[in-house]
Amino acid sequence: MLFEKSSVAEHPRCPSREKIALGKMREAPRVVVGIVTRDRAAVVRKAIDSALAQSLPNVAISVLNDGSADETNRIAIEYPTVNWSDYATSRGCIAARNDLMGGVVEDYFVSLDDDAWFLNGDEISVGVNYLEAHPKVAAIAFDILSPDKSSERSRAQPRRVPMFIGCGHIVRMAAARAAGGYVSTPGIYGSEEKDLALRLMDAGYEIMLLPGVHVWHDKTAVAREQPAQHRSGVCNDLAMTLRRTPLVVLPLALLSKLYRHFRFSSAHQLEEPFWGGVRLFCQSIPQVWRTRRPVRLATLRAYVKLSREQLAVNS
Repeated sequence: MLFEKSSVAEHPRCPSREKIALGKMREAPRVVVGIVTRDRAAVVRKAIDSALAQSLPNVAISVLNDGSADETNRIAIEYPTVNWSDYATSRGCIAARNDLMGGVVEDYFVSLDDDAWFLNGDEISVGVNYLEAHPKVAAIAFDILSPDKSSERSRAQPRRVPMFIGCGHIVRMAAARAAGGYVSTPGIYGSEEKDLALRLMDAGYEIMLLPGVHVWHDKTAVAREQPAQHRSGVCNDLAMTLRRTPLVVLPLALLSKLYRHFRFSSAHQLEEPFWGGVRLFCQSIPQVWRTRRPVRLATLRAYVKLSREQLAVNS
């Protein structure tokens, strides 16, 4: 035999198998699932239940009620093991997610939208195991399914991608803190994940997609105002471009963004919120410029290359 029972007794400094096992248990990664919710009492239970059903043990769950006007604040009593906090009035999902992440002492933060849920019960375990084995990976993007993209895919090898989507992902907290976490934006919605992913890449980390490891995003219409979200999304994307793009390519990048947003808005009858987003961006330029921290040109090029590859895969 390669290892004999007597070997432990012969070497008193060697820990027993039981102590080794306990040590491994103590060193298990700590994980928290964060859910921001507003006026979606009818669906948020499904998100919470899917997190509670995950196979990874000792997963903490934190729900932040972002100023709901429905019965959401009465759901907390149904989940005594869930950490629950409330805003008296809505501050937006970015501010709420910042608050959730700001209080995290765990190793990994799992973001789950209130109208999204896990399907198989092992998604967090699969993602965390990959992160544990790959320290240069800062975030895991789950494979998102939705009513307009409902065909499940077989699980396949992880693939490098430029960003993760807010409705379902895992972030390594040490990397997120080093990158500065989420930053405040002029609009209340949009581009926060893209901005953080870009800074994580600039710090030398990678973002990986787990094909076939699915999260369902129901895209409920409740508390989802498309014109307001589009206005905010246009503004925040332009603000991120101004804040992160190296000066040598900044004018071209801003013009390109404006053109693409205008084309999309015209094709989807969203011209009014588009111009509203442009106005909001123009008003915010002094504040955004003061917080300007451009990434390296090489990082931007790598991001654009990955974005094109991802677009080709999805098309």
